[in-house]
Amino acid sequence: MANIASAKKKARQAVKRNLQNASNRSMLRTYIKKVVSAVEKKDRDQAVSAYRDATPVIDQMVNKGLIHRNKAARHKQRLNAQIQALQ
Repeated sequence: MANIASAKKKARQAVKRNLQNASNRSMLRTYIKKVVSAVEKKDRDQAVSAYRDATPVIDQMVNKGLIHRNKAARHKQRLNAQIQALQ
């Protein structure tokens, strides 16, 4: 347990950040799952719509530092490839 005031404050901030990061990570996964489920249903229009919604969210998570930019690019590339394979 922290004894110094600054360490106590850092511990409080870490808890808040952890909750926010968990929420953002969950949101990111949900958007990705929407695209994947549309692809599995072979619904191209719904998949494209879900992909357009997911792309800015993925980029936001990069800007927040939640995921690395290469991971974001990998997700977007794989999702797009799955959509293109529906044609």
